[in-house]
Amino acid sequence: MSGTLQWRSVGKTYGSVVACRNVDLVLSAGEVHALVGENGAGKSTLLSLAGGEASPDTGAVSVDGDEASGPWTPTVAMANGIGLVHQHFMLIPPMSVVENVVLGREPRKGLGLDLEKAAGELTALAARVGWTVDPWAKVSSLSVGQQQRVEILKVLWRGARFLLLDEPTAVLTPSEVGPLFEVLRRLAAEGVAVAIVTHKVDEVVHVADRVTVMRHGEVVARLEAPLTAAEIARAIVGREPLPPPQVPRPQGQGGGLVVRGLRVGRALGPVDLAIAPGEVLGIAGVLGNGQTELVLALAGLAPDALGEVTLGERPLDPRGGAAAAARAGVSHIAEDRLERGVVREFSVADNYLLGHQRRLAPSGWLDFGALDAEVSAALEAYDVRPRDASAPIRSLSGGTQQKVVVARELSRPGLRLLIAAQPTRGVDVGAMERIHEAIAAAASRGAAVVLVTSDLHELRALSHRVAVMYAGRIVDTMDVSDASDLRLGAAMTGAR
Repeated sequence: MSGTLQWRSVGKTYGSVVACRNVDLVLSAGEVHALVGENGAGKSTLLSLAGGEASPDTGAVSVDGDEASGPWTPTVAMANGIGLVHQHFMLIPPMSVVENVVLGREPRKGLGLDLEKAAGELTALAARVGWTVDPWAKVSSLSVGQQQRVEILKVLWRGARFLLLDEPTAVLTPSEVGPLFEVLRRLAAEGVAVAIVTHKVDEVVHVADRVTVMRHGEVVARLEAPLTAAEIARAIVGREPLPPPQVPRPQGQGGGLVVRGLRVGRALGPVDLAIAPGEVLGIAGVLGNGQTELVLALAGLAPDALGEVTLGERPLDPRGGAAAAARAGVSHIAEDRLERGVVREFSVADNYLLGHQRRLAPSGWLDFGALDAEVSAALEAYDVRPRDASAPIRSLSGGTQQKVVVARELSRPGLRLLIAAQPTRGVDVGAMERIHEAIAAAASRGAAVVLVTSDLHELRALSHRVAVMYAGRIVDTMDVSDASDLRLGAAMTGAR
């Protein structure tokens, strides 16, 4: 397999926002090429231009040196061997794996569909790359990692020789990342050209042959393996990366969060825990072991929860709703920003306003001046680009949307409990530093913090103690100094 995918002097704007400016980039067969950079730098835009989901304003996309004679559409891109896998999957949950794979290119047998043939081909393709797959399983029954495999197999089944992956590890557990990279390296060895957009510099070190760094829509550096994480981070932010913030250990024990016998259906419990004011409790565990249900219950969003939760000696109803939790001093950074963090059709300002309505409209009339001032300061502090509060939040990159959510949640006055679930998912190195500083500052001001993250480096950097969840329960709690990979791994897999 051979070939090149090339972006030639590509430029793209959305209104007044410059997404890409004069970008030259070549993706060659047999390589894994990482696109890195700050949020809104233009990385995902480049993938969408290659995949035919948008058209460049200037320049062109070419395959093997040839430009399309007509419009560059997703169908044309796929016909030229380009397979784009989005961060948010494009699967139909009620349908089977094989039905999703062949949708739009259904194999025929007479007047009917030949799904049996397609299922055999899909099984053989999965085995070739080292996976097993049940072609007849409903997509709704699959884990997130398994759904990603279906997305990749779908484009490979359609003949992709250029595999473009947008934030492929953002939704994966740590144990799923290594096997995915093994598959990408295997595909590259077979001649497939692989491009990944990612913000995780440690992963880039392990998988990429070449790295292109973007900033403000332009290419600012081109790097070749072998590389270090520090070199990549330096190129992204244009300076030396900052060390993690030091969170002072809390001095007192009373007045924080106390949970007794908390249950949510069969997914969680019983759970008992206590967090002192100013303490950061990190929650570790393989995805699907009750972390989501714990977060929802603490945020007042678990209508079937049972048990007792108190915050500062006052009861906190896990069934009481987000508004009641916010009035009690709870702030919630949701693990899925699209499902619970933002309203896609709202503007940036309106999304920031969510949960602040009583404060900014105490008499029922919104104080637009105060809102504009707060939003402007938040966009500046978290380096949200573009700095346009009226822009629909759907027009921002995923990581930039996350910055808005974090800015909103960490700006609440009277914060007593911060629930931070995957707070840095999809954000760039600079934003990660800012979010870590903000979480540390909230703890320093006396907030109890629940930090749920799949990033063990982040977990150790910010937490005072670590609790490990397995099968809906807390199976081990330790001081962060004792949170070795061996001990965490044993607890996360149920061996402890």
